[in-house]
Amino acid sequence: MSLIEQAAKRLEELRRAGAETSDSEPESAAPKAGTAAAPEHLATPEAAVRGLGARGTGLTKRTIADTAEPAPQRQRVSAAKASQPRLEIDLEGLKNRGFVTPDMTRSQLADEFRIVKRPIVRNAFGSAKVRNGNLVMVASALPGEGKTFTAVNLVMSIAMELDTTVLLVDGDVAHPDLPNILGTRKSPGLLELLTRDDLDIDDVVVQTNIENLSVMPAGAQQLRATELLASEQMAIVLRDLSTRYPDRIIVFDSPPLLPTTEARVLASHMGQIVMVVAADSTKQNTVNLALETIERCEVVLMLLNKADKTDVGSYYGYYGHDATR
Repeated sequence: MSLIEQAAKRLEELRRAGAETSDSEPESAAPKAGTAAAPEHLATPEAAVRGLGARGTGLTKRTIADTAEPAPQRQRVSAAKASQPRLEIDLEGLKNRGFVTPDMTRSQLADEFRIVKRPIVRNAFGSAKVRNGNLVMVASALPGEGKTFTAVNLVMSIAMELDTTVLLVDGDVAHPDLPNILGTRKSPGLLELLTRDDLDIDDVVVQTNIENLSVMPAGAQQLRATELLASEQMAIVLRDLSTRYPDRIIVFDSPPLLPTTEARVLASHMGQIVMVVAADSTKQNTVNLALETIERCEVVLMLLNKADKTDVGSYYGYYGHDATR
């Protein structure tokens, strides 16, 4: 049977059904002259022909029911998000303690971290970008080597970029140092994000008075912190973090690698690791042992901290007072 014959047969069935319905209904419910009222379970003639045509040609067309406007989705309003005020970082206090700040025009430390951040930004967003390159972990072999100092200075330097935002995550869940440095308050953070179904990433991210910088606290300490960081939920959170904002670099201040296992778990998810080594104090064997704990990461960068002299320092005297360069 041809397409036209199928459509004609269908229209005849609808006409008969309409005639039967009009005979049995009261006059007030009868259709206008020249029309046929089809039962609800039958398609209208126009829809029937359009449906047959779609099947015959292989095209997909929207039916009348498909054209209805979708119901508006409720926007989720989180009490946790609404209750988190902006973090006012004491920039002058940080500067006095030897940290980089976005309003710092030229200094030796600022120039050193410009050099440190450049390959990190390139690996995250360059033409040959690294897989998960915007997930960056700052680690060290032992406590006291300056990893948190490095992480804070790194995010401050990245925040100066024109087209890049940065999120600093306090991943040192056992001994967080960021509250002492940045003044972060006790609030839901990374660990709560892994244990509470009512929280979204944005609920635990705290905006700051630095336009391109936000912070995620560690959250309340938990006995199962290592298991939480190794969980599938953590992997989901990291995937969401790495893809949610295309212009964002996420920097994790992690625990030291050798005394803890949390950092080793975090390292397995990272695209880049900045390994901080204290000059003249950390032994090479210790550094090698720490590097061996990193199972999977495409890029591991070494940063020598607490050095008396650097190549940048030797040139800074030449450029440091030239504000035009």
